[in-house]
Amino acid sequence: MAAIDEEVQLLGSVGSPFVIRVQIALKLKGIEHKYVEEKLGNLSETLLKYNPVYRMVPVLVHNGNPISESRVIIEYIDEAWKQNPILPSDPYKRALDRFWSKFIDEKCTIAAWKSVFMPDEKEREKAREELFEALQFLENELKDKFFGGEEIGFVDIAALFIPLFQEVAEKQLFPGDKFPKLQKWSLDFYNHPVVKEVMPSKEQQFGYFKARAASLAAPSK
Repeated sequence: MAAIDEEVQLLGSVGSPFVIRVQIALKLKGIEHKYVEEKLGNLSETLLKYNPVYRMVPVLVHNGNPISESRVIIEYIDEAWKQNPILPSDPYKRALDRFWSKFIDEKCTIAAWKSVFMPDEKEREKAREELFEALQFLENELKDKFFGGEEIGFVDIAALFIPLFQEVAEKQLFPGDKFPKLQKWSLDFYNHPVVKEVMPSKEQQFGYFKARAASLAAPSK
């Protein structure tokens, strides 16, 4: 548990996959924290002060020190609180986890978003093809129950967009017969006690993605 003299605050938006990543990490570590909801399109002055570069959630504030970007935050959490490690202790395995989590964000998450929300049908289909190509690499990489072995780890947390987007796309985005190992992983991950406790409702997920799409489409001021 976090020490009594420590202040841990998470600025986020309900339904954000990147915020959920951090919430899972905090829950796995047993870290008590204060959650502050941010409204997309109308971010607070506090958020803008703590993350002036990207102006996005999540932001973790630990004893007054802000950390942004979900993967960076999770690594910070894992280093700051030693109990229940999220990344492996072996340097090579840690490097592999960093590689695959970066691959997920750059090759999978963006393509998944485009395959659902791009207005042009041809662009959605192109993104879906890119997504399936990337997911095949993850399918081949998955050797155990989770990417982290028998317990969820860094790559599992990074890949949570898979069950989230299955809900948003009404389970049509990732057909189980195409990626059977990922499909089973998705169910096991979603039913993990920590994940179930943190995961928002389907309505909250829809609300976030709708608000996020509207925020991105709005003209900049």
